[in-house]
Amino acid sequence: MPKYLIEASYNTDGVKGLMKEGGAARRAAAEELVKSMGGTVEAFYYAFGNADAYVVIDLPDNVSAAAASMAVNASGAVTLKTTVLITAEEMDEAVQRGADYAPPSS
Repeated sequence: MPKYLIEASYNTDGVKGLMKEGGAARRAAAEELVKSMGGTVEAFYYAFGNADAYVVIDLPDNVSAAAASMAVNASGAVTLKTTVLITAEEMDEAVQRGADYAPPSS
């Protein structure tokens, strides 16, 4: 199943909701969303820095990831950045597959 890294950033209303509900409740909400899309949450961490939370999830496909992302972003309380993760074995397969590419000439 494809794996994704989610970087979540709360806006002011999102932080107010987090303070009211608590971190565990927001993690549970994320787990429920991912479960409803046929996936699982591998890890969920709050953080300091550019993102407020980092979440690693497994979902059936990119369409499921896009649907979940749109649902969260449409709330207006949280902005998500989604990165598709690939395994070392998938990278090996990509290396073996190769691709024809002509770089721009100077």
